[in-house]
Amino acid sequence: MKLDRNIYEQQAYNKRLTVFVMVGFVFFLAFIGFGFDYYFLGLYADDMPLPVGTIVAVVIGTAMAIGSLQSGAKSVLQSTGAVPADPANPSHLQLINVVEEMSIASGMPKPAVFVVPDPDPNAFATGKDPEHSYVAVTQGLLDSLNREELQSVIAHEMSHVRNYDIRLMTVVAAFVGSIVLLSDSARRGVRFGGLAGRGSKSRSGGALGGVFMVLWLISIILAPLIAQVMAMLVSRKREYLADASGAELTRNPLGLASALRKIEGASAPTESVKRGSAHLCIVDPMGRHLNSKEGVVAELFGTHPPIEKRILALEAMAYQYKTAKPSA
Repeated sequence: MKLDRNIYEQQAYNKRLTVFVMVGFVFFLAFIGFGFDYYFLGLYADDMPLPVGTIVAVVIGTAMAIGSLQSGAKSVLQSTGAVPADPANPSHLQLINVVEEMSIASGMPKPAVFVVPDPDPNAFATGKDPEHSYVAVTQGLLDSLNREELQSVIAHEMSHVRNYDIRLMTVVAAFVGSIVLLSDSARRGVRFGGLAGRGSKSRSGGALGGVFMVLWLISIILAPLIAQVMAMLVSRKREYLADASGAELTRNPLGLASALRKIEGASAPTESVKRGSAHLCIVDPMGRHLNSKEGVVAELFGTHPPIEKRILALEAMAYQYKTAKPSA
């Protein structure tokens, strides 16, 4: 990712990339479903005029996404042990005040504010839209950051809400789940002889049909890995976008850079956050070394971009250009 883009250029770039990846999810679901039609149900045979498998695959993915949007946020909060911020607690009161400030600055409704009783500094936002959103921070974050740094972190999380990242990542997680489910069903069908049955008419497509069959078989085998890679790509780019949008709200990119340095200095993982919710956090709660690296493997499988690279991008927004340190 270029470090010399301004805030608006970074936003536009990441939005274009995210749309591309989301379209890829839909096409991948449709491709798995089309394989069902072509090889199992006899698509294009006289008795199979409609691509039922393709339609069902897309519908399943959509239904899972809708279901996740309705109940996903509360499930995430419950899984982390988050509790509503208590105005009687001074650190909680400061958090509530900062959230109100950033709500005004962003022009959005104030999200519900929660605190996770975990000593490791971290934060996340969840929900389905700005009217139904939640911001949660760990007690460790409140204990570690000054007010300016806390404001920058909240601006980052409010940007996830404003940019509809909270909805996007919930939908992505649902698509990944549906792809894994459908690919598993396809593999079982192949294992039990599904390719030898009803679809013989539709499979007489010669060399082209054979190539398609090979590609489809490879796809259903690698589908969980491919889906996870697509999800991680969206997650990493969305963190860059939220950094840029948060800096736009506070007009202080160096505040978030300072906060990220302090968060990076914490050695313990955020034990309250489960693996399934890791992509929601401002930094990887699992503390995986992969997220501190650069290169193709890290870009494909890491949930978050390297903190050092994010700091460099934030400093570039403040016209403080530096050279990235080589990854270990």
